[in-house]
Amino acid sequence: MLDQGFYAGHRAAGQKEVMQVGWVYDHAIDTDGLKRFHQNLTHGLLGRLIERSPLPFGRDRWVMDPQPADIDVAPCARPRAELGDWLDECTQLPLDPESGPGFRLSVLPLADGSTAVSLVLSHYVIDGIGAAIAVSQAAFDLNRDLGYPPPRSRSRVQALLEDARGAARDAAPVARAFVAAAKEARRRRNDTTRPEPTRPAAVTTNGADSPVTAPCIWIQIAMDEWNARVEALGGTNSALAAAFTARLDRHMGRQHGDSDDVTMLMTVNNRTGEDDLRAVAVSFARVNIDPLSATTDLLAARTAIRDALKTFKETQADDESEVFAPLTPFTPKRAWLQMVEYGLNDPEHPALCTSLGDTGPAAIRPDGTLCATAFARGASQHLTPRWLERIGSQLHVYFGTAVELNTVGICVCAYHPDSVTTKADLRELATRTLAEFGLTGEMN
Repeated sequence: MLDQGFYAGHRAAGQKEVMQVGWVYDHAIDTDGLKRFHQNLTHGLLGRLIERSPLPFGRDRWVMDPQPADIDVAPCARPRAELGDWLDECTQLPLDPESGPGFRLSVLPLADGSTAVSLVLSHYVIDGIGAAIAVSQAAFDLNRDLGYPPPRSRSRVQALLEDARGAARDAAPVARAFVAAAKEARRRRNDTTRPEPTRPAAVTTNGADSPVTAPCIWIQIAMDEWNARVEALGGTNSALAAAFTARLDRHMGRQHGDSDDVTMLMTVNNRTGEDDLRAVAVSFARVNIDPLSATTDLLAARTAIRDALKTFKETQADDESEVFAPLTPFTPKRAWLQMVEYGLNDPEHPALCTSLGDTGPAAIRPDGTLCATAFARGASQHLTPRWLERIGSQLHVYFGTAVELNTVGICVCAYHPDSVTTKADLRELATRTLAEFGLTGEMN
């Protein structure tokens, strides 16, 4: 139900979120190995689509993807300097979690003899940790028969009857959810901490609804250098990543309500293992980081993260999303839009800091051989100037390690109308922020 709600809410708001994994080889790839990897992906968590119920209040179900997209190989090489542009372009290729394809694998030969590989997948099919599992299994030739039926394999009458019986079984939790929702609606009406929902500001420039991509850069830092700074500052990987996010946020000029600290959401992985078939299995812990002391001492950041995670675990049993989940099939588009507005009007305007952990040995071998560098990130499709003006600003930081490559990868996607509107702006601020922590990195 949470998967269905995540998709329904974004669909109502016109949002389309994707995940991207990128690999770069210093040479040509093993074509046969990449074809095998692609075929294996179609037999795992990525080889599925969403099929909506014919009942307006029925549950969605998973079906197999009968015709995944072929590998897209660029017809000609491009300069290495255009690698970032090509990766952005890949995130905008058509994906559809219902009609397919749910993922795309693309290859670009570069003029210096290296090769880039991009895997872009619908966030409504799988999240980042789930994608890491799927990629690793595909690289290890671990095909999985998840037992999903072909799409439209039920007659309409059969589908109506089956889904009606399912709705009847959900009657009790639905009733409890309606009561909880009524209480929450009253609470929100009396919530004076959030401003009144605002409507998208009028964009006076031409092309207000033309697709754009928010500035995004990919930073590779030597792991030895990163670990040395973690130790010198008395922190952890997560604390240093959060501190970097806080300092970059401050340089961008983002505001977080009345707080002098930088508010951010740190992802918490709820996936229970390889047999967890949920599309989205993450939660978010809210933490406040002091950006002023972060460059010289990570103890405060480390403590703030520890306390935030402790609070999250203590309150996880009271997670409202679990309580309201049974209402998903009954929620109209207008209600989804109101929930999106409520989230956009968060007075603290939190940044996002996501730890992807270590890639492991399989995830950096899409063609069966070790790549030179790798990264992962989230991205939005069909972003427009009107939407960017609506949200005001954003900062999303994804970081992960690759022990075998001896690197720490940081992907930064950011936008602020007064400070970060181009990749050049973002590179300048990121370089300045890294220097404050005594770090250097290669940026794409």
